[in-house]
Parts: sequence; C-alpha cells; structure tokens
Amino acid sequence: MHTIGKNRRVLLLVALASAAGAQDTGPLKLTLRDAVGLALKQNPQVILGNLGVAMSEQERLVARSALLPQLAGNVSETDNRVNLQASLGLPIPGFPQHVGPFQVFQAGARFNAPVFDLTLWRRYREARFGIEANRAQETTVREQAVELVVSQYLGSQRAAADVEAGKSRVDLAQALYDQAADLQKNGVGTGIDTLRANVQLQNEKQRLIVAQTELQTSLFGLARLLSVDPRRTIELADQVSFFETPPVSADATLERAYTTRPELRQNLNEQQRAQLELRSAGDERLPRVSVMGFWAEQGLEPNSAIPVYQYQASLDVPLFTGGRIAAQRAEADLAIRQLKQQEQDLRDRIALEVKTALAQLEAARNEVTVANLGIDLARQEVEQARDRFQAGVANNIEVITSQDELARANDNQIAALYRYNQSRADVAHAIGQMEALYVK
Repeated sequence: MHTIGKNRRVLLLVALASAAGAQDTGPLKLTLRDAVGLALKQNPQVILGNLGVAMSEQERLVARSALLPQLAGNVSETDNRVNLQASLGLPIPGFPQHVGPFQVFQAGARFNAPVFDLTLWRRYREARFGIEANRAQETTVREQAVELVVSQYLGSQRAAADVEAGKSRVDLAQALYDQAADLQKNGVGTGIDTLRANVQLQNEKQRLIVAQTELQTSLFGLARLLSVDPRRTIELADQVSFFETPPVSADATLERAYTTRPELRQNLNEQQRAQLELRSAGDERLPRVSVMGFWAEQGLEPNSAIPVYQYQASLDVPLFTGGRIAAQRAEADLAIRQLKQQEQDLRDRIALEVKTALAQLEAARNEVTVANLGIDLARQEVEQARDRFQAGVANNIEVITSQDELARANDNQIAALYRYNQSRADVAHAIGQMEALYVK
C-alpha cells in the first residue's frame, strides 16, 4: 500500500509538471508596461548592472576595513633546535653547539591599527563615489533596455495596426467586388468594372499578407529582447493605446535633462572620484602613524606559560619614491581633464537630443491631426464613389481610386501615430525618464 501511494504521488507530480510545461508554451499577452517590466527582470545587461553595484558596495566595505583596527588570534606549539654557534657566529667554550630540541607553546592575539593615514581615508571616499557611479551606470543600462523594448513594442503595435487596416480594406474590397459582380449580373455593370474590383481585392489581400508577416517578425524580435521561451508566442494586450496621443510632461526641458540623465550623473561622480585620487596621491607625501603589537601566553608547555607582549608605534616618512607620487598626481589630473571634456560633450549631445525630440514630437502631433482628417475625408470619398457607381452615374474607376486614397490615408494615420508614440519615447529618453514613464 505504501508503494502504491508513493507511485500515485509521483504520477501526480509528473502530471502537474506536464500541465505547467504545457501552460508555459501558450501565448503570452503583454501590455507595454508588462513588456518593460519583464525586460528589466530578465535582460542580461540589467543583471550585470545590478551586480556591478553590489561589487562596488563590497569594495567600499573593503576600503572601510583598512581604517579599522585589525585583530587576529593565534595558538601555536613548535619544536625548536637551535645551533648556538651559527646563531652567535662563534663557538663559546663550555657551551654545547646546539640547544634543544624543546617545545614552545604560545596562545594570544596580534593587532595593528592606523592612527594617521590620509590615503586610506581618501580611498574609502573614492569607493563611496564609485558606488554612485555604478548606480548611475546601472540606471543608464536600465534606460537603454527600456528604450529598446518600447521601440520594438511600438513597432509591433504599428504592424498590428497595419494588419487591422489591411483586414478592413480587404473587407471593403470584397464588398465592392460583390457590388460590381451583382451589377454586372443584373445587366447594369460591365465586365471591366468587375475585373477592376477583383484586381483591387487581390492587391489588398497581398498587402494584408505582407502586413501579417511584418507583425510576426516584429513580435519575434520583441520575444528576443525579452528572453522569452522561443516556443511561446507574444500577443499585444493594449493595441488601443497606440491610437491615443497622451500629452508629454511639462518638465521635459533641457534643465530637467541635465539633472536626471544618468550618463551625466555618472560623469560627475567619476570627476569627484578623480579629484579624490589626485588628493590621495598628494597625501602620500605625508607621514603615516600606526600602532601594532601582540600579547600572548608563552611557555615550554601550557602549564608553565607566562604573559609576554610587544607593543610598537611607528612613524613612516616617505623620503624618495622615484617620481611615483608626481606621476600619480599627473595621471589623476589628466583623468580629470578628460572627464571634463566628456562632460561637455555629454551636455552638447543631451541638448541636441532634447531639442530634436521636442521638435519631432510637435511635428508628429500635427501630423496625427492632419492624418485623422485625411482618413475621414477618404472614407467620405469611398462612400460617395460607391453610391455614384451603384446609381450608374459613373464606372468603378472612381471607386478604385478612392480605395487607393483610403489605403494611403490609413498608412499616413498609422505612420503619424507611430511617429508620435516614438517621439514621446524619444523625449522621455532625452530627459532620462524612460523607466519613470513606462514602468512606474
């Protein structure tokens, strides 16, 4: 009975595992916010950035430990045999050549502590600035990961919008073809009208196939960015948001970008760290004061051990370093100058990105307004041309022409909406607010 119950449990676990595996291969529906959150959890570069911050934290603790007293315990028992003649450099009449073997037992502690050493203090402060620099680097990596995912997701939304527009155009072309065929059947229309409508229908079907392929390949690219299991398919869960044009935050300014861009904050932290390295190199000319010593119970055996100790204070004064200190100061000064040049380049690039993104956003907003009006007019043109053809006032050349105009208006609207959404993301990237906009 025990074996039967155990087998049942094993079969149940296997069934649950199989069900979980089958569930994992199903479609994965993601909103834009979900996709960004998943990327920030699974992106390898983001993980490396987190590890870099953790390592810099440990480096700070190592630098801090050098400022604190160090204490070590020791217990030893040794066998000794000493050559007196070799130790003294000459034989002594009446004394044996060697002493021992004898045992020495010792148990105690050693310590050392810096009293005055500015270089150790500078290194500790450098490690603290190193943490801030790594945090800024991590933020930069996160912003870049969000930027890639948002751009790919928006591209997938655009491709999905093209598919939906293509389906609508196929349905319209099918209806117009049926209309032309009915008119020809009733002796009102002509064969050339039906032929034109059929050609237009096949063209729209071909466009739909191309749009569907573009959507599939775009979703494949999104899955690659998110490190999703290749067996799973991705479905867009918030296609409606693509057609929205939310306003951009009022603080999208150049001053805001200078404050929040992580690359600039990283550069400023690196400059502060280089300044400390310059001071630390100069501080190596100063004397260093430290104390050390040990205390132990020592004897030929534990029962005969007595306290022994040695305490020592030392003052080290650098007299000649072979030019090392001057070279270190020159190296640190060059690093500061290099970082300042990089800062200026960063500020110029940020200014260009902010101004360009804002200009493109304003243009995209106007394009959306014009495109929405254009698609309304194109739909009216199709309806009027269809009515004229139905009434026999004109052939379906006007209908085919209006279909092409509607297709062009659809493409213009989708392209304008994509540019607006992408420009909005570009503004967020330019001011260092990608994660704040698409995650929080």
